[in-house]
Amino acid sequence: CGKINDVEKFLDGNPAFAQGYFNKKLTPGALSVMAGISESKVDFGMLQELGQIEEGQILFDLIKEMQENVNMEKVVFKILKRIVALIQADRCSLFMYRERNGIAELATRLFNITTESELDDCVVHPDHEIVFPLDLGVVGNVAQTKKHVNLKDVNESSHFSSFVDDLTEYKTRNILASPIMNGEDVVAVIMALNKTTGPHFTTEDEDLFLKYLRIATLNLKIYQLNYLYNCETRKGQVLLWSANKVFEELTDIERQFHKALYTVRAYLNCDRYSVGLLDMTKEKEFFDIWPVLMGDQPPYSGPLTPDGRVGSEPLDDSGWTIKNVLSMPIVNMTEDIVGVATFYNRKDGKPFDQQDEELMEAMTNFLGWSHLNTDTYDRMKMIENRKDIAQDMVLYHVKCRDDEIQNILKTRQYFNREPCDCEEEEFLQILKKELPGPKKFEIYEFGFSDFDCTELELVMCAIQMFYEVGVVKKFQVPQEVLVRFMYSISKGYRKMPYHNWRHGFNVGQTMFTLLTTGNMKRYYTDLEVMAMITSAFLHDIDHRGTNNLYQVKSGNPLAKLHGSSVLERHHLEFSKFLLADESLNIYQNLNRRQNEHAIHLMDIAIIATDLQLYFKKRTMFQKIVDLSKTYEDEKKWVDWMSLETTRKEIVLAMMMTACDLSALTKPWEVQSKVALSEAAEFWVQGDLEREVLENQPITMMDRNCAGELPKLQCGFIDFVCTFVYKELSRFHPAIQPMYDGMLNNRKEWKAKQEEYEAQQAILKAQSGSKTCSVC
Repeated sequence: CGKINDVEKFLDGNPAFAQGYFNKKLTPGALSVMAGISESKVDFGMLQELGQIEEGQILFDLIKEMQENVNMEKVVFKILKRIVALIQADRCSLFMYRERNGIAELATRLFNITTESELDDCVVHPDHEIVFPLDLGVVGNVAQTKKHVNLKDVNESSHFSSFVDDLTEYKTRNILASPIMNGEDVVAVIMALNKTTGPHFTTEDEDLFLKYLRIATLNLKIYQLNYLYNCETRKGQVLLWSANKVFEELTDIERQFHKALYTVRAYLNCDRYSVGLLDMTKEKEFFDIWPVLMGDQPPYSGPLTPDGRVGSEPLDDSGWTIKNVLSMPIVNMTEDIVGVATFYNRKDGKPFDQQDEELMEAMTNFLGWSHLNTDTYDRMKMIENRKDIAQDMVLYHVKCRDDEIQNILKTRQYFNREPCDCEEEEFLQILKKELPGPKKFEIYEFGFSDFDCTELELVMCAIQMFYEVGVVKKFQVPQEVLVRFMYSISKGYRKMPYHNWRHGFNVGQTMFTLLTTGNMKRYYTDLEVMAMITSAFLHDIDHRGTNNLYQVKSGNPLAKLHGSSVLERHHLEFSKFLLADESLNIYQNLNRRQNEHAIHLMDIAIIATDLQLYFKKRTMFQKIVDLSKTYEDEKKWVDWMSLETTRKEIVLAMMMTACDLSALTKPWEVQSKVALSEAAEFWVQGDLEREVLENQPITMMDRNCAGELPKLQCGFIDFVCTFVYKELSRFHPAIQPMYDGMLNNRKEWKAKQEEYEAQQAILKAQSGSKTCSVC
């Protein structure tokens, strides 16, 4: 043996001599004997080509094997077996890279492959795999550095660990190892041990080793990509099926989880699962009973809460044992832990890896979100129930009672019967006698004053207006419903200094007057007229006595419910809430199209009372007014306006603003009193801002600046009111009384302002140079 080594060493050191000797001794006779052919057919020129053909055939066979066989271990086993023979290694091994719990490691997949090995003897069962962390051993270092190594003597390497040698009673002398890469990611490490025909692996061995590993790399890349693809496919299937089952069951979280998990069992790649849910203060635990109920598995009789031990003793009568465990918290969208999901035993026997963790994490996250979904659904149902109760309470206090309706519709007095027992003609007889008529309180006048009317008389005047415009008979409005509706509106207004039922009625009366006396009715259908008058009466229902800005600053739920025009949207919703009650729905005999159109106009009208929107529409209204003056034929103008929906809605919005601010157009004795009630309400808000919000209120809402009221009124008339009344009177001259009334009131307020400023000047002069103003 020693002489053979010396010869080999000499030949390796003298390649020119070896080549000459090879050419001299390799005779046709020797080749014919080795090849089994006649000496005449031997061609020395073909010798090198024959070697290349043989190697090419081997590579072709390996690639064909890769194409036909999806078994990665089988293909890599053949490659490594060939490598062992080519580089005269004692054995080769394959270590697969994986991550668990965020920690990278290498585990044996094919171990101790020799030239005589069989595949089944070299495939490592998951229960017997050897695991290397990346900070241990040469194989771990190769994966960490991502560089191949050729250790001629392992004793000279600080990375070498004798752990496996001690375990297998083997002696490692030298190592040839290389990482298998997929881009920047390590897929595996292949290692060859102990050169059998020399002291160490040579450079030629290293080149040959890396050359054949290219085929192994290709195979392992395909395997890795296929594995990742399957994982992503499983993840998509898991989430899709989970979503399907989760939304089938929104009320019972236990059934929801079981449906989801049982349905995706095939994709979870594990034997069993268990889920523990934390429900408020009590803990509920349940396990995968669905396979048992479906007859797929025998009943589980083991402990209810496995302690996570990985042992070999069966936990139940079926002989089932825990081999590996993947346990994850179920966290909802608010980052609260609502339970724990545990998965037992990967079906292929391997431990759960990073891909399993990501899949299960997606699953548990989804279940956590679905838990919140179920919880939200429960809360929503509870809120719905509470809302229904609250609405019932509100309706009880707002809705016209049977005894209250007798104040107007006196069926007991006239017929000794309840309204439900009377006919429409009988209602009409009563109302003709009880309603005040159009002249008693001058409801057609722009200068109408409510001071001489009780609130009940205002309700009766409002009912009278519906008869005046002819909509009760035309749209078959039940007269009892109309009475109950108007009475309920009056009760829906809170007892505020200004935004009370009297204000609501005055706005409705002004709308009625604009349509009739102001001749604006000619642009609108009877249905639209009914909707416009109704909207005006409803426009401030349930007003809180504070403005939109205060709702936002104080964090009122209304501000959270409505993003803009906060109070106006609340008034609209409250109006629809009343109309939703059959006994109050004056639109109940309209067809669907008519009803939708009436509700749409209510949306436009009530939201238009937000002054911020008024400023945005002023220019558009002015263009309409200018355009009206270009028509000589009045009928053509009316026809053109009547057919244009957008322009009609703009005019309606301006009319609502004019109605809402109409107190400023009333006779001075009316306007001066209304202004004080409006100021009193503003001052209450100012007090709230100072006390609750700890803010200094603006001058208009500061009761300490009450003397500034005339100046504020003049400013409001100049910057807000003048435009709308001037343009409306220019649009329809019949509306001129409103503009004139406003101008007269401005003159009165201006006089008050000058009087106040004169008094202030006198006080300032009397107090000398040192003055103190509370404003």
